[in-house]
Amino acid sequence: MFKKILIANRGEIALRVIRACKELGIATVAVHSEADADSLHVRFADENVCIGPAKSIESYLDPKRIISAAEITNADAIHPGYGFLAENADFAEICESCKIKFIGPTSRMIRLMGDKAMAKQKMREAGVPVIPGSEGTVNSVEEAQEIVLKIGLPVLIKAVAGGGGKGMRIAKTEDELKKSFEMAQMEAGAAFGNPEVYIEKFILNPRHIEFQVLGDSYGNLVHLGERDCTIQRRNQKLIEESPSPAINTSLRVKMGDTAVLGASSIDYESAGTIEFLLDKNGNFYFMEMNTRIQVEHPVTEEVTGIDLLKEQIKIAWGEKLSRTQAEITLKGHTIECRINAEDPEKDFRPNPGLINSFHVPGGHGIRVDTHAYSGYMIPPYYDSLVAKLISSGDSREESILKMRGALDEFIIEGVKTTIPFYKNVFSDPNLISGEYDTSFVESFLKKTAESKVST
Repeated sequence: MFKKILIANRGEIALRVIRACKELGIATVAVHSEADADSLHVRFADENVCIGPAKSIESYLDPKRIISAAEITNADAIHPGYGFLAENADFAEICESCKIKFIGPTSRMIRLMGDKAMAKQKMREAGVPVIPGSEGTVNSVEEAQEIVLKIGLPVLIKAVAGGGGKGMRIAKTEDELKKSFEMAQMEAGAAFGNPEVYIEKFILNPRHIEFQVLGDSYGNLVHLGERDCTIQRRNQKLIEESPSPAINTSLRVKMGDTAVLGASSIDYESAGTIEFLLDKNGNFYFMEMNTRIQVEHPVTEEVTGIDLLKEQIKIAWGEKLSRTQAEITLKGHTIECRINAEDPEKDFRPNPGLINSFHVPGGHGIRVDTHAYSGYMIPPYYDSLVAKLISSGDSREESILKMRGALDEFIIEGVKTTIPFYKNVFSDPNLISGEYDTSFVESFLKKTAESKVST
């Protein structure tokens, strides 16, 4: 097994990797910016290296600094976590050339799936259903207009190198097409250094369903069931659950087999996620593949009993998958809420600052993944995620009730968080019934605002 792993990330995911390494008897190296000197991942790793100023581009997004840290500490592998360089094919390639194991898929696989237009074409060739749209990148408004004539409006214009909802615009009318196209290109260029976009048919109010996959270097590939990530705000996931209330057993098998088919078409190795859109008629379409561990991976861990981080590390070392598809079953129901340092009363504006009181909930079936503590200063430079609150029960109803109780127990003072927002959400009839789609948050906020006006 690896002797030492450097974690090229921060926050709760860095802590999660450190814990997995400890259970495997592997030493760890934490890298950190100057702003993260007091972070828990720095304290709990065996070694730590400061790699630069607060700005990500000068620290967590600088491959040279991370490789240098790995070399001076004699780390034989790098775990990228999620975000930052996790899906950067060039970084994975640098690791390969430096004989440092990148814990994830190969640079070829990342490159194939990182180009969203290329990924769609690859899935189409493999027989995976894809959303109708352009067969490659669209370079002009005139090209966009020709595609719209074929597939109709509304359409979604998406960054080829996109992720996290950036570089994405909807055009519902011909008049909106030009402006949306140019805005998507501009945002894609600013966010990813690549202004290329592609176009696909906009599926109205779908469910967002993703399947967790694991593949080893021996050609074994399995899925670990689905996560329903439909509840989003501005294309950013807020609540995830498994199993999905919108999927029955036969559809789960069909979608799971399709996810395995898609991942197998590129000989995928490591942990990854195949993401689908599911319409109201039970039709599903490939959206994209994430070639990394996901923020919401604890949901799958709780319903399958499989430690995804340890599996990912073992696969990178060259071990075979620990279970076959027949040995993987879903037990009970799990829900995750992303607790962000944001002010729901001010359009979810980020609210960094000093946490002066911090108490996490507990009890059977409650899990909290966090890097925060009382006295921790949330820096303004990074993602606003403070904690992931996970509840598990024998049924969806029990999991919801546990989540309500845990939200009541969760105390974070000194900064605004999304905890009050979730307390209201988990009393909403549509969430409780499981009958929701991607318009849920928008409708919920509108309903809440109207209720305040009427009172």
